[in-house]
Amino acid sequence: MISGKLAALPGSPYGLPSGPHAIAIAPNNSFLYVSTQTGVYLYTIGAGGALTLTSTTPISTDFAAYSMQVDATNSWLLDASGTGYLYAIPISPTTGKATSAVQQVSLAGIAPRQLVISPDNKNIFVALGSSGTEVVPFTAANADPLPTSAGIPIAVKEVAGAAVSVAVDPANLLFYIGETGGGTGSTNTGILRAFTYSSVAGTPSEIAGSPYASGGLTPVSILPVTSGSYVYVANAMVSNSTTGSISGFGVNAAGTAYSLRLLGTMASTGITPNGLAEDSNGAVALLVNSGGGPDLDIYSFDSTTAGKLDLVLSASTGTDPVGALAIAAAP
Repeated sequence: MISGKLAALPGSPYGLPSGPHAIAIAPNNSFLYVSTQTGVYLYTIGAGGALTLTSTTPISTDFAAYSMQVDATNSWLLDASGTGYLYAIPISPTTGKATSAVQQVSLAGIAPRQLVISPDNKNIFVALGSSGTEVVPFTAANADPLPTSAGIPIAVKEVAGAAVSVAVDPANLLFYIGETGGGTGSTNTGILRAFTYSSVAGTPSEIAGSPYASGGLTPVSILPVTSGSYVYVANAMVSNSTTGSISGFGVNAAGTAYSLRLLGTMASTGITPNGLAEDSNGAVALLVNSGGGPDLDIYSFDSTTAGKLDLVLSASTGTDPVGALAIAAAP
């Protein structure tokens, strides 16, 4: 059983020059990138996780980097921007700093909600709201790792819906899209769509039973856990509730055929959950709530009921609502 109290690192909280959008940790666990309304800033990660700002000058002046991730080679910072572009910022694996000209490709929309790089480092998925989900091929070894133009997005299930989250499982078997407005009925119409990753180069193929009801209105974050056995969906809004929820699904495989099964118990959250992450040991799931109540929740995986999440620790980071917008776990 996990227990105890959370303690802030020396120097925390760290001030920012303007309001934040997103954060990303390099896979080498040496650098943290924070996007703000005035650009993207670089921090080094020291002993025990302490952060040091490398410069008051941002490494990128993109003021709308709404979602970011560092690729597996620690050589590119990918930035899904509200300016309508996917940016690939070349960075040094040694210093974390930008090294040369930024590369870019146009996106199908100007409302990116989430970006994720597939674990094989070959594809970038960007949830673009009503414009659907764009899949962009990525070649880290090239001087320009992006194609000259992006393909046609995966359309939302329903015309009035919006793609708000995206994820790829650790084994590159499935990828997931969370959408609003795709379910049946008038309540909790959020959906989780699941596709085979092997179909991404052609016409993406949804697995049997997809889409699945997410259990809320806005499936804002998707977490396929490292084991590959479960995928969790954080719903920012739930019908007739002032708080959100986390729904869990078991992943079934029969050869190359996959399906999901809804787990019996949803986990409670604070107000307006905004992001899910798994710690590097696969021991806990972490959730931030932008509406507070509290700002951070930590869940362990139940020892007797497979896939069930147990709330074990919570913490506030200031006077609620502080607007906790993003979370990233050290690799």
